[in-house]
Amino acid sequence: MTNGITILPHTETEHGTGALQALSDRLAETLGGAVVQRAIAFDELTLVVEPSEIVRVLTHLRDDPACGFRSFIDICGADYPGREKRFDVVYHLLSLRHNRRIRVKVQTDEATPVPSVITVFPAANWYERETYDLYGILFSGHPDLRRLLTDYGFEGHPLRKDFPLTGFVEVRYDQDEGRVVYEPVKLSQEFRQFDFLSPWEGTDYVLPGDEKAKP
Repeated sequence: MTNGITILPHTETEHGTGALQALSDRLAETLGGAVVQRAIAFDELTLVVEPSEIVRVLTHLRDDPACGFRSFIDICGADYPGREKRFDVVYHLLSLRHNRRIRVKVQTDEATPVPSVITVFPAANWYERETYDLYGILFSGHPDLRRLLTDYGFEGHPLRKDFPLTGFVEVRYDQDEGRVVYEPVKLSQEFRQFDFLSPWEGTDYVLPGDEKAKP
């Protein structure tokens, strides 16, 4: 524990660890209480920050010459239902000047919005919509927060761990009928026939194509 910041153990690597550690210490000093945790693993620095500070943190990472993270890669989500704040919102940035990447995380629950970062990185627009669509994570200040990938009238958020696998309708384009078809979700896994015999012993039936082989 340093200045109220939890420093997680990091993996030592031959390339870039010293520079990343220096950057981590610099960011902890500059951003202060905005940084909750920081860790270095696999030549990447990860920061966990306060959700209310995400705009300030990303602005600093973009504009500070020592950082130079001007390339916005993506936003994604992660669901941990056992936690009080079940969702991680994960931002990935790239610095072409310094040839390094950084991962920034914030934690939130189902009801608490995370500030939109469109003002910092306009490309975050559709990524925030996708994260809302698939996880139900809310973003305050987003100009058009609506579903992006699921169909009109879809209920629920498919990437949540508690999303049921049955009882929903799927939509597909039917080539034979030449139109979009709505039908109940089918899990083909339930209807598959599994062969648990040893692959070295072979099956007790003739595989397709083997009927042509010589005995």
